[in-house]
Amino acid sequence: MDRIKILGTLLEREQKRRDDAAQECQALERQARAAQGQVQTLQDYRVEYQQRWSNQFQQSAPIEILRCYHGFVGRLDQAIGAQQGVARQAEARWQAGRERLRQCELKLATVKRLIERRQQALRLAADRREQKQSDEAAQRKAWANRQNLAAA
Repeated sequence: MDRIKILGTLLEREQKRRDDAAQECQALERQARAAQGQVQTLQDYRVEYQQRWSNQFQQSAPIEILRCYHGFVGRLDQAIGAQQGVARQAEARWQAGRERLRQCELKLATVKRLIERRQQALRLAADRREQKQSDEAAQRKAWANRQNLAAA
């Protein structure tokens, strides 16, 4: 029975690890989605900015404003590229978190199966002991009946 208690403690520990991994995975997912959302926001802003200035440039614009426009769009593209890198890293961390969660769930399932097997083995041993005691009691009764018949 001591082993079952130890396995119960192990089960609790693995459940805690799995729960912690699940929380971490959720946090990493939120971070990855937020980073990707920022990429999308920057891309949407770039499109809006280009459309707004495209209309302005159709009328006419001084060369200095055109240079500023191209400089800003270039910096905006750099910011988008940097944010895409952040988003890729966040996605990779989320993937790693999902793998850790999967490993924790696998360990937890293994411990549960081990506990089930141990409990089944204990039940089987108890059933065998009970059957053995029942058989021995029947043999003693039969032997006592034979002794009584022989004495009579």
